[in-house]
Amino acid sequence: MKFAPILYVIACLSCLTLSAQVEEQKLDQLIENTLKTFEVPGISVGVIKDGKIVYAKGHGVRALYNNKPMDDNTLVGVASNSKGFTCFALAMLVDQGKLSWDDKVRQHIPEFKLKDAWVTEQFTVRDLVTHRSGMGLGAGDLMFFPEADFKVEDVISNVGYLDAESSFRSQFAYNNNMFIIAGEVLKRVSGLSWEEFIETKIMKPVGMLNSKASYNRVSDKSNIIEAHTFADGKLKQIPHDWSPTANPAGGIVSNVNDMLTWAEFLMNDAVTKNGERLLSEAQFYELWQLQTPLKVSKNDSYNSNFKGYGLGWFVTDVKGGYKQVYHTGGLLGTVTQFTMIPDLDLAIVVLTNQMNGSAFTTITNTIKDSYLGYKNRNWLQILGKSNAGWYKYNDSIKTEVFNQVSKMKNNNVIPKPSTITGTYKDAWFGDIVLSKNGNDLVIESQKSATLKGKLLPYNATTFVVKWNNRSYDADCFIQFVFNEKGQAVSATLKPIAPITDFSFDFEDLKLIKQD
Repeated sequence: MKFAPILYVIACLSCLTLSAQVEEQKLDQLIENTLKTFEVPGISVGVIKDGKIVYAKGHGVRALYNNKPMDDNTLVGVASNSKGFTCFALAMLVDQGKLSWDDKVRQHIPEFKLKDAWVTEQFTVRDLVTHRSGMGLGAGDLMFFPEADFKVEDVISNVGYLDAESSFRSQFAYNNNMFIIAGEVLKRVSGLSWEEFIETKIMKPVGMLNSKASYNRVSDKSNIIEAHTFADGKLKQIPHDWSPTANPAGGIVSNVNDMLTWAEFLMNDAVTKNGERLLSEAQFYELWQLQTPLKVSKNDSYNSNFKGYGLGWFVTDVKGGYKQVYHTGGLLGTVTQFTMIPDLDLAIVVLTNQMNGSAFTTITNTIKDSYLGYKNRNWLQILGKSNAGWYKYNDSIKTEVFNQVSKMKNNNVIPKPSTITGTYKDAWFGDIVLSKNGNDLVIESQKSATLKGKLLPYNATTFVVKWNNRSYDADCFIQFVFNEKGQAVSATLKPIAPITDFSFDFEDLKLIKQD
């Protein structure tokens, strides 16, 4: 990966510390330097303090191909920042007496079934939205990431094939598919689709007039970002990729102005600008209560004492015991961050069109520090350096792996194509076909059309899957198990480098050869 020289932006950092009020020119400079350091085409930022918008502006461009400027009205997929909307919607149904957080899921979705019969019967609506299912990180995400041919009913059926990695309710492990199922609960209880409910019952009364609950519901795309990422070391624009099936987990499209409106509404105790209360005080209070604890780092940057997940929100305390409510979101080619410190009546929104979280962290932390009284901590320098180191580390792993691939060409220990080609089935992901195409061995998922690639030899039992879509940055090992006749009978996969997004959950696949 190429990095813009960091020294010239570091030299300016001493003058970037924000005072107790956002200074527009200094924040402009910080954002411009952040764009350069992390090679992000466009970023839009909003800050609300004491009920007033003190900053709302876009920087850079919304797409590399047209270089049109990004502004405060530019639409961006906010990804998992959608989860707070899903839980708010469920809380509205609790207020109406149609639902309880502790209703068993099977009360509303009788066909819901997990591997463990007892867990199936005990699993509640609250469990759906608190990442404590017992399944591993990102379990089953390949059903929608990248965009795949799975419907909600498939997700409900297929989670029953996923193994638990911990006991029920004992550990936090981020899970998108449970939010998809929570969206189905909302639909069956309310009679409205998740998208209709979010837009008519929340966005419209709150005043989020330019936001939509799904990318495919945006009719005017004249001011919307394109996604970007690094592919083989070069920054590239990539196609939009999102399955509407996963909308309750991450489908909302919004902009800085509307997200600031959302923040103002939340920090006004769920009362709209017109004085309409959309959620009772009791249910609103419930949303930000810790449900699943998380460890706080010994060297936490904000002297936090606790951290955990509430109902659709991460919750922690920052300097002096101020409660912080926040979330991040990530799609292929874009990441976002939404942060509120209600005690300070402060909210910060950062939307980007390149999937590098160090960019939004640099901006959010610098703004947050100014209001919390921290002196300049040089987040751009700190995160710029660690970001460069992270990519260098991952590149070294990839280089070593592909050097090994080069050495193994024409090596006699490599299994012959006839011993591994055929159709392999996974219980929840369906068929994956390995075949010969000219001189190449190729792999192709039958349910996820863009998961296609080549098999490259690595050792006597293992190949490297090099995906055709280089923007995934998710090449993986495929390891075969052979029978006594030297024929492959099964295979497992795992990423070759830790930079691979956890939603490429290849390790959950158990491929059994069918022929």
